[in-house]
Amino acid sequence: MGGHPMKAAITLCAAAALALPVSAASAAPAAQPTAARQTRTPVVVDCAGRPEVRPAAFVVACGDGNSRLTSLTWSRWDTGGAVGRGTNALNDCKPYCAAGTFRSYPVSVRLDGARANAGDPGERHYTQITLTYTDGRPAGFPRTVSYPLSG
Repeated sequence: MGGHPMKAAITLCAAAALALPVSAASAAPAAQPTAARQTRTPVVVDCAGRPEVRPAAFVVACGDGNSRLTSLTWSRWDTGGAVGRGTNALNDCKPYCAAGTFRSYPVSVRLDGARANAGDPGERHYTQITLTYTDGRPAGFPRTVSYPLSG
């Protein structure tokens, strides 16, 4: 019987030690959401409405998916803009889009116009994308094209 009080004391001490961090964490004040949101990294909103930071791929033509960016790497991503490189896989739509062929063109990518999101003023999203074709480009395209982004 002499060993049981010691086991009970050890068990109680262990339970108290485990409960302490849980109690301290739940008693801690909530983080300041306003300050955290104002300093969050800007996002680019994908076709499904999800915010993304430094995506490796991005669909430019949300309606039909006939223009997408792949193999993206980013050298800059901040409120002043984002700069990266990748490949624009673009459907030539010949003889029509469903039977067309995707052709790839190297591009530099720039995201600009970080603005507050109406649904979440602390979240800033880019509102414009600019592609500059760096080695060849689709027939009839200028070297640089810009498109508005939704958010």
